[in-house]
Amino acid sequence: MNSRDDLTKVVEDFCKYLDSREYFKAHEILEEAWHPLRRAKDPIARPIKGLINAAIAFEHLKRNRPKSYRVAKITIDSYDRKITQESCLKKAIARVEYIRKQWNI
Repeated sequence: MNSRDDLTKVVEDFCKYLDSREYFKAHEILEEAWHPLRRAKDPIARPIKGLINAAIAFEHLKRNRPKSYRVAKITIDSYDRKITQESCLKKAIARVEYIRKQWNI
């Protein structure tokens, strides 16, 4: 990841996958961007990890995995503690909150 501009494009793709209920793909694309940020100890890595966790929690709900609602609730509650209002993440945060309400989490 070379710049926040690159991250903005990844976040846009993440949102498109969320909108099409392709939560696993959303998770994958954001995770790929997250690895170098984590290694560089960029402060945005933690909120991105929260978004990644939220996407995978939605995938488990979609697949109706055993205990998925309980696990999603725990994951989303954890996500709430990691998220910040980074301007490049606002769109993704809004999408996750919208989906969260749809699942009634």
